[in-house]
Amino acid sequence: MKNQAAFLTGKQKLEIKTCEMPNVSDTDVLVEINHIGICGSDMHIFEDPYHAVKDIRLPVILGHECAGRVVETGKQVTGLMPGDLVALEPGVPCGTCEFCRSGRYNICPNVHFLGARPWLNGAFSKYVSHPARWTYKLPDSMDTIEGALLEPLVVGMHAAGRAGIQLGQSALILGAGCIGLMTLEACLARGIRKIAVADLYSNQLAMANKIGAEYTIHTASENLIAQASAITGGAGFDVVFESTGSQAAAGMTPALVKRGGKIVMVGNIFGETPFNFFQTNAKEVDIIGVFRYRNLYPPAIELCQKGQVDTKQIVTNYFDFTEIQAALEYAVFQKQEAVKTVIKM
Repeated sequence: MKNQAAFLTGKQKLEIKTCEMPNVSDTDVLVEINHIGICGSDMHIFEDPYHAVKDIRLPVILGHECAGRVVETGKQVTGLMPGDLVALEPGVPCGTCEFCRSGRYNICPNVHFLGARPWLNGAFSKYVSHPARWTYKLPDSMDTIEGALLEPLVVGMHAAGRAGIQLGQSALILGAGCIGLMTLEACLARGIRKIAVADLYSNQLAMANKIGAEYTIHTASENLIAQASAITGGAGFDVVFESTGSQAAAGMTPALVKRGGKIVMVGNIFGETPFNFFQTNAKEVDIIGVFRYRNLYPPAIELCQKGQVDTKQIVTNYFDFTEIQAALEYAVFQKQEAVKTVIKM
C-alpha cells in the first residue's frame, strides 16, 4: 500500500505527496479514509497559516472530520476488524490529568488532535493510524459521509448540552455555517421548536429553513436586534448560541438574550471583543464556553441511526482528493454558495 497526503506548504497552497504509511501500534487501527469534511479551522489555517497559528511550521497535514474503512488492527484491538466502516474521534487526550479523570477530556491540556497542535498528521491523507479506543464502528444504516460529519454534529450537541436547553424554551443561533446548522439539528433533536437562525448569507439561511428553523434573519438586510425583539415580544431568547466566531456578533449577544438566559460561545473568536458585561449582569445572564466535545460520538451515532438528525443535508459540494486545492479555495472564497464541502478519497 502507498500513502498520499495533502501537505499545506504555504499560504493557500496544498501539495499532494507520496509519503510513508503510518505506524500501527498494538492498540491502533489503520484506517483507509473515505470522506473528510472541510472544517472552518482548516479554512482559517489554509487562508493564512502564519496569521492563524503564530508558531506553525510548514508543511503540515490538516483535516480531522473523517471516516473510512479499517484495513489493519493492532494485536490488542478487539471489537474492530478489517472491513469495518468507522468514524474517528480526532482528539486523543492524555487520560491521566485531572480533566481526563473527571470525564472532561476535551479540555485536557495534552490532547493530540488530528491536524492541529502539536501538529500530528491530519486526515487529508489516504491512510490514518488512530487509537482503537477513539474509533467508532458505524452501523449498517450509516455511510462514511455521515461518519465524517459526526465531528461537527457533536460540537452542536455539546453546545446544546452545555446550554441545558429545555422544551418550551427559545433559541437564537448566530451563524448558519456548518456548526450553527449542527447546533440547530441538536436543538431540534431535543424537541426545541422556537428557533431563529441569523446569518449574512441567504444560501445558509435557506439551509437552516430547510432543516427546521422557525425563523431566519438575514443580517445583511435586516436589523438583528429589532427582528429578535419582534420574534420574542421584546423579551429576548432563552439561549443565544454564538457560532460565527465574529467579534461584532458576540458583542450583540447581551442585547439578544432574555433576562436570566444563557449566552453560549460556540465559535472561536480571536482578538479583543467589546462586550457589555453591565447588561449581562443586570439580566443575570450565564455566559457559557464551549470547547470541542466529550463523550458524544455514541449518542450522535444513535441519533443518525434513528433518523433524528440528517447530517448529509448540509453538504453542498463534493470534491475528489486530487481536487483538494480547489476544494479549499471554494470553501474559503465562495461562502455565498458553499455551506459544507466534503472530500471524497
